[in-house]
Amino acid sequence: MQAENQIIVPLDVPTIEAAIALVERLPQVTFWKVGLELFTSTGSVILRELKSRQKRIFLDLKFHDIPNTVAGACRAAASLGVDLLTIHASNGRTCLELATTAIQEGAASTGVQPPKLIAITLLTSISPRQLAFDLKIPLELPEYALEMALMAKESGLNGAVCSPQEAAQLRETCGNDFLLVCPGVRPTWADKGDQQRTFTPSQAIQAGANYLVIGRPITAAADPELAWSKICAEIQNLEL
Repeated sequence: MQAENQIIVPLDVPTIEAAIALVERLPQVTFWKVGLELFTSTGSVILRELKSRQKRIFLDLKFHDIPNTVAGACRAAASLGVDLLTIHASNGRTCLELATTAIQEGAASTGVQPPKLIAITLLTSISPRQLAFDLKIPLELPEYALEMALMAKESGLNGAVCSPQEAAQLRETCGNDFLLVCPGVRPTWADKGDQQRTFTPSQAIQAGANYLVIGRPITAAADPELAWSKICAEIQNLEL
């Protein structure tokens, strides 16, 4: 896979105007992430705008609710023709299994390809201490992420979102056909922000990540085009 196709850039902006301006500022970006803020603001309008520009879409809404509600949301989202869709693995096995069926139904209803359904193992903003003391989960963080990913795979999901620090273990255990999407990726020259568990782009790819979600190091850079090019070059050098 070419480096530019492995980087997903988040459209973490509040309006359709700001989103389109960012897409036009970075025409070389082929894969964009639409999250809660922008989708709540614009609905499917932003998805249509991206598709009209032949962009791939990661719809990152992290569905988390009772099984029937999550299945209904997945069915509706799949009909929109997005490429990746996220739900929390902590919804449980029944919910995950219903969701895998629902995306097939939703995509078939509009004649589009079903999205790859990706499980959230654990938000990368959560530290081991928070997992233990705030969430009261007795497992070590890597073990918890692995258990969530395995349940997702057994339930028919296509992959998982995980910290790059867990990617190597998940790749070894879940196999090469299981997609790993890694946020929390920060070049050495970028600020970590609110991410607690980070790797550089090259470290994340070497650990087994298929896709890297990289936002502020690109979108908040003084020169976003230069930042994009530097990250692509770092990844490309691994393949030479």
